[in-house]
Amino acid sequence: MTSHLLLAFLVWISEPNPSHSEIYFERTAGPQSIEKLHHFSVNNGKLLNRQKRGWMWNQFFLLEEYTGLDYQYVGKLHSDQDTGEGNLKYILSGDGAGTLFVIDEKTGDIHATRRIDREEKAFYTLRAQAVNRRTGKPVEPESQFVIKIHDINDNEPTFLEEVYTASVPEMSDVGTFVVQVTAADADDPSYGNSAKVIYSILQGQPYFSVEPETGIIRTALPNMNRENREHYQVVIQAKDMGGQMGGLSGTTTVNITLSDVNDNPPRFAQNSYHLSVPESSMVGSTVGRIKATDADIGKNAEVEYRIFNGDETAMFVFVTDKSTQDGVIMVKKKLDFESKRLYTLKVEAMNTHVDPHFYYLGPFKDTCTVKISVEDVDEPPVFSLPSYKFKVHEDIELGTIIGTVMARDPDAISSHVTFSLDRHTDLDRIFHIYSGNGSIYTAKPLDREISKWHNLTIIATEINNPKQTTRATVFIEILDVNDNAPEFAMFYDTFVCENARAGQLIQTINAVDKDEPPGGQKFFFSLASVNPNFTVQDNEDNTARILTRRNGFNRHEINTYFLPVVISDNDYPIQSSTGTLTIKVCTCDSQGNMQSCNAEALLLPAGLSTGALIAILLCIIILLLIVVLFAALKRQQKKEPLVLSKEDIRDNIVSYNDEGGGEEDTQAFDIGTLRNPGAIDDKKQRRDIIPESLLLPRRTAAVPDNTDVRDFINQRLKEHDSDPTAPPYDSLATYAYEGNDSIAESLSSLESSTIDGDQNYEYLKEWGPRFNKLAEMYGSGESDKDS
Repeated sequence: MTSHLLLAFLVWISEPNPSHSEIYFERTAGPQSIEKLHHFSVNNGKLLNRQKRGWMWNQFFLLEEYTGLDYQYVGKLHSDQDTGEGNLKYILSGDGAGTLFVIDEKTGDIHATRRIDREEKAFYTLRAQAVNRRTGKPVEPESQFVIKIHDINDNEPTFLEEVYTASVPEMSDVGTFVVQVTAADADDPSYGNSAKVIYSILQGQPYFSVEPETGIIRTALPNMNRENREHYQVVIQAKDMGGQMGGLSGTTTVNITLSDVNDNPPRFAQNSYHLSVPESSMVGSTVGRIKATDADIGKNAEVEYRIFNGDETAMFVFVTDKSTQDGVIMVKKKLDFESKRLYTLKVEAMNTHVDPHFYYLGPFKDTCTVKISVEDVDEPPVFSLPSYKFKVHEDIELGTIIGTVMARDPDAISSHVTFSLDRHTDLDRIFHIYSGNGSIYTAKPLDREISKWHNLTIIATEINNPKQTTRATVFIEILDVNDNAPEFAMFYDTFVCENARAGQLIQTINAVDKDEPPGGQKFFFSLASVNPNFTVQDNEDNTARILTRRNGFNRHEINTYFLPVVISDNDYPIQSSTGTLTIKVCTCDSQGNMQSCNAEALLLPAGLSTGALIAILLCIIILLLIVVLFAALKRQQKKEPLVLSKEDIRDNIVSYNDEGGGEEDTQAFDIGTLRNPGAIDDKKQRRDIIPESLLLPRRTAAVPDNTDVRDFINQRLKEHDSDPTAPPYDSLATYAYEGNDSIAESLSSLESSTIDGDQNYEYLKEWGPRFNKLAEMYGSGESDKDS
């Protein structure tokens, strides 16, 4: 069974001449699909009937931005299987189905549930199908259709930038391109004029204009001057609907700046300037500044200054300050108030970058007059020359004037000048100068051979102002005179062989002279007297030869000859000197080589050279050093202690650095104690040290009277060895025991306190004059004691 589906859509479309129409779309299935469109229209009472070719049924239109309260009706689905009893169910699927688009499943009516914006989505693709309500099986094949949203003018044009910035050179011609602005409209450009944009200018006339269709902004006024107005704000409007009334519009702002061109020349603020400068100003110092103002900016305002008249001597120069474009006047040469007091300069200021397009505006330069007054200052003296050079012979007399320097005060009110010599340049005080006239004279003899040049510094000082001083250099050249005699150039070690023959050359001599004659050195050689053994032959080239005059010499008879040689020069006055040549007589071999010059025979063998002797001597010295070193090591080994351990302290030396009281000290030590141990309890306190009461004497056994001292010492040694309170380990106790076999007996006074009888020292005088003093000392002591 062939099914038929009838789809009917009701669409309202706004047209210029609307007319009421009804469209029925019918599709019949068969061997060949036949589509018929019956369009009945009533227009001016006439019935129109026409046959149309195949209809594209699957595309439908819907206006955007629906503003009604109800759902917007889209169309209706209807199947020829629908009997109206509700046996079919219509289903819609695809873009927005169920949300944006809903269908009445009984009637097939399709509605849009909300407003649709074409700019969000221009069309929707959906699928429709009719199914049996009871079984759910489709009764028609699924059909696909498109709902296209018809555009309305609901978007205004929008510029790509909110604010545009542009620049154009000043003085540009009318129609010069400035910038292009662009606005976009989101409406459909293919449907009506909703997206057709037209540009217009709302603000910025009459200076600028805009092309309606392109949005290009151009200059509209000639000769716009940046110096009058630099910034412009232009407002451009973009309107859709081709600019017709009712169209939507948008605006943007364009900030336009006129860029600078060199259309203004520099201008001085005044025609004449007056400056002043001290005459003492240094070269390169600043005199003052002037400025030519240029209304332009940047490189178009750069100015160059130059003097084109009034400075024939080139005393000044202009330099441009790049940061301020000021003309800086600087001193180029030394100024002198006394020479010229006023300079009148013609100065020109011109642009360095000139645009040929604006030559018609006139010359881009300006001129002015600058008057510079030179101020007088107290200047130091000025020498007539920056330096002086004098020549003088070395043999002039003391006090001779060798030259005069001159200086003056250049000021208008001149002051007298005095001269002095800087002694740092004449430490030997060879020269003096007259302070009044500047004449330099000698104070000590000159010697060219010591110093050929003298460089002096002369100081000129104003009397009225001693702080004003000037220095000048004086170069003094000492000229040579022939005041030195020639002499041997060196010491000659000359010898003659015993077997020499007459006329044999034994020495060639030459001479030197400290003088430097203009014609060069020339010496003559001769003997002071006739010599029978030797003669001198002048070579006439400042050298001479010494020749023998006889055959054979004997060193045992005469081993040395002294030959006086006279050397003279050829300058005026002639100077000469006599030099003595020492000639030794030596033994020579057959070749004339010297073997010995001593009278006695050589002790050393001839084959032993000096180098061999030095080597032998060095070997002997090295052997001696080895022996000395070995002996020192052996001695060091003997001095090493037997106990090397730091922990072993058995060997101790107790040192008491107590000095005795001399011969008169009878309390320091009593030898009688050694001989009479019983007296230890009654011993007297020492007077030379503080008593030590803390250490009590140790009680020892009594020693029998008249016991020999040696037995006493042995007994004490045993006591110390067995005493636990004695110093640890080994101790060294020294007893001043002289023995008991002395013929002269003891001379010590240590026993005097223990002997009952008086001593008689008269016998000391019998021993000779050496003991007289001792006898007097003890004899006088006894007499004092008796008294």
